[in-house]
Amino acid sequence: MRRLQTESTTVMAASTKHNLYPNVQNTNGELDNSNDSNDSRNEAQVDLLRGTEKYHDGEQPSEQPAKWGVAWYKQDYPENTLEPDNPNEQLAQDVSSTAVLTPLDDDLVGNVQDPSDRGNWSGRFDFLMSLLGYSVGLGNVWRFPYLAYTNGGGAFLFPFIIMLLLVGLPMMFLELAFGQFAALGPAGIFDRICPLFYGLGYGMVAVSSLVSLYYTVIIAWAVLYMFTSFTSELPWQRCHSPWKTKDCYSYTDADDCMNNNGSVYFESHCYNSSYAADNNITAQVNVTSRHAPAQDFFENNILSITDSIADLGTVKWQIALCLLFAWTLTFLALSRGVKSVGKVVYFTALFPYVVLTILFFRGVTLEGAQDGIIYYLTPDFEKLKLAKTWVDAAVQIFFALSPAWGGLITLSSYNKFHNDCFKDTLIVSIGNICTSIFAGFVIFAIVGYLANELKMPVDKVVEQGPGLAFIVFPDVVTRLPISPLWSFLFFFMLITLGMGSEFALLETIMTAVQDTYPPLRQKKTWVVLVVSICGFLGGLVICTEGGMYILLLMDTYAASWSVFFMAILECVIVSWIYGCDRFLQDIQQMIGVRSRHWHNFFKLFWKFLTPGTLIFLLFFNWIQYTPIKYGKKRYPVWADGVGWVLAFIPVLLILGMSIHKVLSAPSDMTLLEKIRHLLKATPEWKPAHKLPEIDIMDTEEKGKTITNPGFNGNASPFETRI
Repeated sequence: MRRLQTESTTVMAASTKHNLYPNVQNTNGELDNSNDSNDSRNEAQVDLLRGTEKYHDGEQPSEQPAKWGVAWYKQDYPENTLEPDNPNEQLAQDVSSTAVLTPLDDDLVGNVQDPSDRGNWSGRFDFLMSLLGYSVGLGNVWRFPYLAYTNGGGAFLFPFIIMLLLVGLPMMFLELAFGQFAALGPAGIFDRICPLFYGLGYGMVAVSSLVSLYYTVIIAWAVLYMFTSFTSELPWQRCHSPWKTKDCYSYTDADDCMNNNGSVYFESHCYNSSYAADNNITAQVNVTSRHAPAQDFFENNILSITDSIADLGTVKWQIALCLLFAWTLTFLALSRGVKSVGKVVYFTALFPYVVLTILFFRGVTLEGAQDGIIYYLTPDFEKLKLAKTWVDAAVQIFFALSPAWGGLITLSSYNKFHNDCFKDTLIVSIGNICTSIFAGFVIFAIVGYLANELKMPVDKVVEQGPGLAFIVFPDVVTRLPISPLWSFLFFFMLITLGMGSEFALLETIMTAVQDTYPPLRQKKTWVVLVVSICGFLGGLVICTEGGMYILLLMDTYAASWSVFFMAILECVIVSWIYGCDRFLQDIQQMIGVRSRHWHNFFKLFWKFLTPGTLIFLLFFNWIQYTPIKYGKKRYPVWADGVGWVLAFIPVLLILGMSIHKVLSAPSDMTLLEKIRHLLKATPEWKPAHKLPEIDIMDTEEKGKTITNPGFNGNASPFETRI
């Protein structure tokens, strides 16, 4: 057994001077190289020529020793050595002569976090693409354009960017740095930094679990639409029995009817002109409400929606089959851990931009597109005086970047320790804004065309959420040449957008399981399989005929104000309990020293501005609360009660696990002492990046200090000249 642990300035070892340390300084301060001619190698030999201590295990040295330190670079590349009188040469000598230079991430060794256990991203861009796929989702396409129009058009960009600086960017950077520093997911990280609130991580996992259930069903709808698009004529292009209603109005059928001797199209029937005149049908055509076949197709054929949430009906086997397909794709993508995800997300993150670009150039060439874009861009600065405009901007940027869901912490926990997570934050947050704005141009160009076709104002056409994705857009593509192709591209884009976010949600759940039960890290495939099966079975209830009511209920309550509460608590834990200055020092270990202004910026936001804004949003959501409804159908009281239970699940987890932690504390402590003790970070809270360790036990002397000639002999033995 051998034990030797290197520190930043000294190396403590047990040995004799002549047998174990041929390069130890003699009494004159000169290197003693008397044993250099000895052909045999000792158990451990410190090679100071490399500029860092290296340990040769065994009698035969490695032909290619670890290449660490400035001295190695100078030895192998003497032509690049600085001149002796260059002041930077002395700095290089000082750096090289420190006892241990922090090894690169590829040289990680240690006993706390073994990267081989959890896995790492195989490349920096794998993480960046995964992060982009997670943050850029369906909301960028079907929610942001609607919010921009209803809240002042182009003027909405001002509060949107302000809220990015106040909430989005600070929270995103906090979580990315948080997970990267400890290399742990949300289920394990809070137990180390603040054991009293270790339930916060499980609350985040609970939110991701609930969201993943209905999010995958939305992907299943898109899959069903995509497969339905493989036809010469889209089925929602005309009103067909049995799913059509009397208000179904097909412009294709209407045009065909008018071409037949001026016949009149009314309530999905074509009447000849004389019959229409005798029965006053012509007058009724202009006053009767009507909607596109796509709406009836979605509600009555795809969903077969019931009258209320009390009547769930039967499972729609077509949706259930597509849900199985979606979960199978998820399993295949995640079964090998983050390395397999890192390859898949290159496609799921980038392909939507290809489709959006194609749709943009097609959309702006349509008649009436300019009207939609003008509506989208025209600023209404009066809207900025309303609190609702600012709240909508904050909610959109908050849920777009998804802090306090656990996904950001999870994805960054697989990073290399020295990855520049601050740069990643800037890239993804700016990319998210640009994607939202660009998607707005695409959507409103097409909506303007649709308004022109329907002879309706733009504000009567625009919808948000599933109504935009599964009613308005499918109706638009029926009016485009080669409509099945455009339909396929659009729904395939929705699938890739959804899968990018779904991968991160599922990775959050699986990382929580593996961090809670570390032996399961060696059985990742089985963990993914079990999670996928549970997700599929849980999603079947949303595949019923009344599943739309459940989906809207979960979307309204599961990830609403509880996420704001967890984000506020996260800011308090990191900035106030652990300490903002300490956390910023931890970050600078990873990304390097930053300026004082940078330090003060995040300190101000994490301690005051960001939590203050989140508290305002939380109370505003409570004040503005109204019972949920689908269309004009109000939910019963008991359904709202179920929604509130879903909203309280994360909070109950946090409180329950905090109480359990207090009760499990040493009994000889008072209640106040227990709380104070549990608010402190544990000894396990430390960087995932570890310095090398070699054990040396079979020695005669202990406590010998190996001195390095680059140290200042007059200073403390624990200080270098730098």
